[in-house]
Amino acid sequence: MLTLRLDPTLEQNINITAKSLGLSKSELIRKSILSYLEKVEPVNAWETGNDLFGKHSSGLGNLSADRKKLIKTKIQAKNQ
Repeated sequence: MLTLRLDPTLEQNINITAKSLGLSKSELIRKSILSYLEKVEPVNAWETGNDLFGKHSSGLGNLSADRKKLIKTKIQAKNQ
């Protein structure tokens, strides 16, 4: 169950449109929401945080894949 508030003009437009199409207001709104959701492209986590990823980056794109090698190199450089 969903309850929502509409401004009077929008509610009047829904009433008129539903009547002219021979639908109930609920059916018109349900169909409208389904149609809208079909057109909206889903947003994934990468797109949502894309502007934040790498914000404090080291500039190295291989940190997770080459972590052991990078740590070994750092330790060797420190011990020399």
